[in-house]
Amino acid sequence: MSRRATPRKRAKATADAPALSPRTALALLVAGMLLGCTVAGWLPAWLAGWMLLASVWTFALYWRDKRAATRAQQRTPERTLQVLALLGGWPGALFAQSLLRHKNRKVSFQQVFWICVVANAACTMALLRAFA
Repeated sequence: MSRRATPRKRAKATADAPALSPRTALALLVAGMLLGCTVAGWLPAWLAGWMLLASVWTFALYWRDKRAATRAQQRTPERTLQVLALLGGWPGALFAQSLLRHKNRKVSFQQVFWICVVANAACTMALLRAFA
């Protein structure tokens, strides 16, 4: 006998403040920090542009993979999603994980994802120190 998956209950948002997931909040915080650092001149415009482009591309691949998963079509390899996160697309990946609810509960994927985030942040800081 097959068991039907029970739908997840969503937390009710109050009329005053809609629920904002921690992933969405972090993605928005990082985007704001990148913008602020670019405007202040601490982050080169080319690096901010690269991270924006990588984030949009990563978000699009998450969307395509989620769509393929629901339609039983060919999926985007997890390694591709993780490499894009490592190359600077992790804010877009974080936003996609929150908005699309995709790849956000798979523990093995999340472990590698967060290693990629830390590695990218460390490389970005080292790059900024080298050019400062």
